[in-house]
Amino acid sequence: MKRILTYPITESDSDQRIYDFLYHHGYSRHIRTWLKQHPGSVRLNGEEALFYFPLKNGDLLEISLEEEHPSENIVPVDLPIHIIYEDEDLMVIDKTADMPVHPSIGNYENTLANAAAWYFHQQDIPFVFRCINRLDRDTTGLLILAKHMLSGAILSDQMKKRAIHRTYLAITEGKTDPAGTIDSPIGRTDQSLILRQVDHENGDSACTHYLQKCWHPKTFYPETLPVPQDGLSLVQLQLETGRTHQIRVHMTSIGHPLIGDTLYNPETALMNRQALHSYRLAFTHPVTGVSLEFTSPLPEDMVEFFPDCNT
Repeated sequence: MKRILTYPITESDSDQRIYDFLYHHGYSRHIRTWLKQHPGSVRLNGEEALFYFPLKNGDLLEISLEEEHPSENIVPVDLPIHIIYEDEDLMVIDKTADMPVHPSIGNYENTLANAAAWYFHQQDIPFVFRCINRLDRDTTGLLILAKHMLSGAILSDQMKKRAIHRTYLAITEGKTDPAGTIDSPIGRTDQSLILRQVDHENGDSACTHYLQKCWHPKTFYPETLPVPQDGLSLVQLQLETGRTHQIRVHMTSIGHPLIGDTLYNPETALMNRQALHSYRLAFTHPVTGVSLEFTSPLPEDMVEFFPDCNT
């Protein structure tokens, strides 16, 4: 993957060193080191430049980022991949159920990483897999892939600063309160490396906001509405933190586990996966600074539990 970025220097940027300019534009220490090690990757007014060179009004700074080798141990596999947005810097993917994000033991050729590797392999483009927000294997919906090291660094920093706003939809058992906040730390259980639990003594802070919603085939009603059919609720959730299994653990802790979640709700039999969908992503473009927002329709296996609301 090769990306060339150009920066017209204005009066406000004058008298900065190139090093300082790059630092303020999100170039991490790793990227700045990479640039130093690759002659010709920094050019000022068409000529190779060093980090200590000063910038002046009217200059044109050009940065070339190129990775010649794809991610190791990710085999390109012809798998379906639903791209809802793509530009030179990032992709937004609508992930299906039963697809892990990263390869792991027993999942070497059935992951989103394999599908993305195939997509770029067909274009003869080396691609390093950088997934910004992770989803469990059976959670559907929106994910961001960074296409180069700079967009990866800036988007990862946005995640750390909670500047990527994620909204989920889940179907839970029982009728939840109209709205609520679950502020309970989450940690591992003693019996499993996978299972998590609310742990007030040793857990990491975790906060989830939920709002009960009503499904309509064309839109979501903005009001808070009960969904009593079959004793289920459609719940909109927003995360302040991103702990492993956070939504699943938090909703179970208040007595409203997700249907289909056999890990935390073993008696469930209504779906063959947890009813959880990454519905909305809102964030700032890592290069242009433009605000972006994407939504994904509720998948059919969740829609079938909610016919039209009569309101």
